[in-house]
Amino acid sequence: MHRVLRALAGLAIGFVVLLLTVWGALALWHQMPGPSVVRWFVIAMWSTLGVTVVLSRAGLLGRRNRNIAGFAFVIAAASLLMWWGTLQPSHQRVWADDVAQLLEARIDGNHVHLNNVRNFQWRSETDYTPQWESRTYDLDRLRSADLVLSYWMGPHIAHTLVSFGFDGGDRVVFSLEIRKERHESFSAVGGFFRQFEQILVAADERDIVRTRSNARGEDVYLYRLQMNQASARALFLEFLNAANELRQKPRFYNTLTSNCTTIVFELARVIAPALPMDYRLLLSGYFARYVYDMHGLTPGYRYDELQALGHINERALASDVSEDDFSMSIRQGVPGIPANEVNP
Repeated sequence: MHRVLRALAGLAIGFVVLLLTVWGALALWHQMPGPSVVRWFVIAMWSTLGVTVVLSRAGLLGRRNRNIAGFAFVIAAASLLMWWGTLQPSHQRVWADDVAQLLEARIDGNHVHLNNVRNFQWRSETDYTPQWESRTYDLDRLRSADLVLSYWMGPHIAHTLVSFGFDGGDRVVFSLEIRKERHESFSAVGGFFRQFEQILVAADERDIVRTRSNARGEDVYLYRLQMNQASARALFLEFLNAANELRQKPRFYNTLTSNCTTIVFELARVIAPALPMDYRLLLSGYFARYVYDMHGLTPGYRYDELQALGHINERALASDVSEDDFSMSIRQGVPGIPANEVNP
């Protein structure tokens, strides 16, 4: 029995070492500075050491070699973790144009003043005119909140945005995004390894929604959230608090734990603490179904009806030709949206 337990413990240790070896190799690949040849060399040495320990735990090496490999791996792993702890987020980098400015919010009674609201004129994904604006919103005129999902990687993964509407047709959209540097492109794997900082973007719908539906060709869906004015106001203010906190203290984006969907859930949970955790917070393509199951979408419709009627792409593309108001056009026929929001 003792021998069996010792063998199982050895296998467990070997499995942990294997996981740490894979994690360390990926961390080095995404974060180690210097020439790629040096990076590859360090990764090869680290991986060889990890595999040696795994083989030794499987009994394929002698006791002396096993002890030496184990000691060397502990030293290397401790050094790796110490280096990992030195990686800190920063606002001081050469940022891509669309994430160059941090949102700044100032609350003055019922009025909210936002600096650095993005309103780029996108002609294509790479052809655009930058424009950052200052805007003021009256919280007493806040009337609605809409959930927007943009599918960029199949049916399971979507980018999550929340759009707030005010009397008179004013709208502003909030979106947590990676803050890319100019030389960077998005990597879901890199998002696990502190490759990107995060940024909370406030933007005009013609910027942040239209570029996804029209310029990128992503499938975009819009749903009216069932929230009273007090709840919508509370959620709006939570977004502003999150933006100001992020402005004061930079944070890393994490593909799993700190992404565009988890922030919406976390902020909503401040208002409704009983909201349960769910796998659909990770498989964000199903987040609207989660909200539907929590009775957060327009009642009286099946989910597939809300999804079909909320698909905005055809209306979004048509608005480019007709030059109709974009926000009104994409809401045509969406359940729960009153006539005065879709008619001039």
